[in-house]
Amino acid sequence: MTYIVTGAAGFVGANLVKALNARGITQIIVVDDLTQGDRFTNLVDCQIDDYLDKDELIAALDKGLFNNSVTALLHQGACSDTTESNGRYMMQNNYRYSRRLLDFCVAQKTPFLYASSAAIYGDLTGFRETPDCEKPLNVYGYSKHLFDQFVRRMLPHIRSQVVGLRYFNVYGPREQHKGRMASVAFHFFNQYRAQGKVRLFEGSDGYGNGDQQRDFVSVEDVVKVNLYFLDNPLKTGIYNCGTGAAQSFNDVAVAAINACRKARGEGALALAAMQSQGLIEYIAFPTDLKGKYQSYTQADLRSLRSTGYAEPFLVVEQGVTRYCEALAARAA
Repeated sequence: MTYIVTGAAGFVGANLVKALNARGITQIIVVDDLTQGDRFTNLVDCQIDDYLDKDELIAALDKGLFNNSVTALLHQGACSDTTESNGRYMMQNNYRYSRRLLDFCVAQKTPFLYASSAAIYGDLTGFRETPDCEKPLNVYGYSKHLFDQFVRRMLPHIRSQVVGLRYFNVYGPREQHKGRMASVAFHFFNQYRAQGKVRLFEGSDGYGNGDQQRDFVSVEDVVKVNLYFLDNPLKTGIYNCGTGAAQSFNDVAVAAINACRKARGEGALALAAMQSQGLIEYIAFPTDLKGKYQSYTQADLRSLRSTGYAEPFLVVEQGVTRYCEALAARAA
């Protein structure tokens, strides 16, 4: 039987392909749009059965080429640029495409796991998987929001597994192609190596300099949650996928800088020492992000935990440190 992974040359998708390989699964159809060709590097060390362009997949589904042959479809493909203003493109790519894949899986009774997003919550302070907590601030968030709404309406009538995972701020290996949309951990690591300091936003929305807080979750944990649902096909629904603990951008900066310092044989520093030595610089909050920025996110994990998922999540001091140490080792 075949697994299909969309967005497979991307960040989470490539990590999922690698994790399936670790289970001995190689009959994988990877689906993506390689217009940005350098993303192929995410798949070089992976074993796959075939590659399809994202439009080729739809054509194949329409022809019935995958009928009765797919074990599960892991839909990670999307435009995740929160500053993208082309709503027509965003809705076609994120919403309409997802609906077509869902239609196939429902008809085939094939498990369908898809990437949703914490961007759905916007600037609200409740992060529960309920409509009253959802207020997206950009068209990316809205595209994910609309699909989740559609899934909610369909779930009572679906007789196969459908799982939406609302990813919070994911960081980790295989994100180097994302450019400015890569995690702050990745950017802080590279800034410090290149310039000897990192840049954070000044205070906003009542938060001090660098004290805005997000739920930073390692891609290692994101993969574990996906595999958990693959292993439990009777569990269905929409769930948060974060650590359940908000931490500041300052925390991420400290972890990234100290990982770089360790690689150079230098001792660890506390935040205050980094600030006094100019290793952290605070820059003006961008005007174009005002009213469109989440200054605080924290996944409510009660729904996820209620399914029986009991694994602990890496905190910034663990996950970001491990990630940046690996980046430093690779750079060396």
